[in-house]
Amino acid sequence: MPYPLPANARAWQAKVRGFVDAELIPHEVEAEMSDGVLPEAVRARHRWMARELGIHALAIPKELGGQGLTMLEQVVVAEQLGRVTNALGWCYSSTPPWMLEACAGSAHQMETWVKPNIRGDRHECYAITEEHAGSDVDAIQATARRDGQDYVLNGEKWHVTSANHADHFIFQAKLADGAQAGQHALFFVDMETPGVVLVRTPAYMHNYAAHHPIYRFENVRVPAANRIGAEGDGMGFTHAWFRYERMGIAARCCGAAARLIDEATAFAKARVQFGKPIADQQAIQFMLADSLTELWAARLITYRAAEAIDAGEDVKVLHAQCAMAKLHASEMANRVADRAVQIFGGRGYMRENVAERFFRELRVDRIWEGTSEIQRLIIANGLYKRGQRALVE
Repeated sequence: MPYPLPANARAWQAKVRGFVDAELIPHEVEAEMSDGVLPEAVRARHRWMARELGIHALAIPKELGGQGLTMLEQVVVAEQLGRVTNALGWCYSSTPPWMLEACAGSAHQMETWVKPNIRGDRHECYAITEEHAGSDVDAIQATARRDGQDYVLNGEKWHVTSANHADHFIFQAKLADGAQAGQHALFFVDMETPGVVLVRTPAYMHNYAAHHPIYRFENVRVPAANRIGAEGDGMGFTHAWFRYERMGIAARCCGAAARLIDEATAFAKARVQFGKPIADQQAIQFMLADSLTELWAARLITYRAAEAIDAGEDVKVLHAQCAMAKLHASEMANRVADRAVQIFGGRGYMRENVAERFFRELRVDRIWEGTSEIQRLIIANGLYKRGQRALVE
């Protein structure tokens, strides 16, 4: 056993891997050739099976209808779901834990959005990024202006992931007036609210059923009761969401790399050139050896960061460690995908090949939830402020 995972984490690992192998991977090529879309009966089966297996609301306490998993257990689940292409692993409800803290003081928000989200009856999407504000979230130009018992929201949001499957937004804006003017606030905004305009749905490198549309918010009026937390709390909640998502990305990248290594190794053993399997060629051996070594390092970083979260360690240290996990795992997986394409040769350039699909799909993991460059800035800032020992010893 290369890493001493607790028995419960090993059980989740085996259960989710079986689901991915038997139910999701067989539909990858079908999804790829159909713009990411599978027949609704197939998707419904995947959603039902995931729920039957307990793959839903993983971070939410059991008393609220979730699984109450540790972060390490959640990472193990996400890693296995990362082994499948075309985002077919996005078949379950995953309410982030920050939402409980943010909305705990509002029975209205808990009953209207949070609890239905946990049950899978409602689905959120994040309207944060803008055309001129990506990694620099503080540069957003969207505004929230107080008007009596309401707020009036304005702004245009890009890359609103999974908006076509959602019924409400988490909208981030800067406060236009009041004591907290210029600070950030988050709001629940239902899709059908007047003034919400779908601008367009761009095409992306990957073929996912979940789209990333652009929305414009034109004088969208929402009650003050839709504000999440206090005025000025928005950026703190966003940072908590980023930490959660960065751990998920790191884990999924480890899963993708593991799948690619398995597939490339099997092909190399079977593919004969110049009278012997290409697995006997040193060039192929070096690519596989480097890939396996880098995967192990990324997995150890990701698991250790998850354990630190579970131990309740200093959140500012965790912010840097989550950045390290996301940075190392995403760049590792991209290198592994590149090598896998090379090992498969011409086959690796075919859309029906897992290496080709991951080669495209993994590229975004070095961009979303903070680019690799932003992760490096976060890590360096943590080093300057807290020193090496706090971060890695």
